[in-house]
Amino acid sequence: MNPRPGEVWLADLGLAAKSRPVIVVSRYDSDPPRSLVLYVPLTTQNRKSRYEVVLPKLGFLHHHSVANVQGLGSLPYVRLERKIGSLPITVMNQLKKAFSFALELSDKA
Repeated sequence: MNPRPGEVWLADLGLAAKSRPVIVVSRYDSDPPRSLVLYVPLTTQNRKSRYEVVLPKLGFLHHHSVANVQGLGSLPYVRLERKIGSLPITVMNQLKKAFSFALELSDKA
């Protein structure tokens, strides 16, 4: 398994014994040194902040969702249960802007 950026997976985050949707944000690496993936969790609670990206209506999600870049985390591949879809490139670009703001990666955020 080698998940790619922009893929949405159900993952075992160890919360209340249920799987949650996450967006893979780590770069693709055909030979990663560790079997870890960086992810951003999805939530239905929109706090309307620059740390969030509102997702368009996607057929594979049951609710309107928001990507919370403040929730950035890592998981071993084995905790990814199944891929449920992929995000449009425009949404990935919005996520990159939100990360730039959250991590102060540039003065333009």
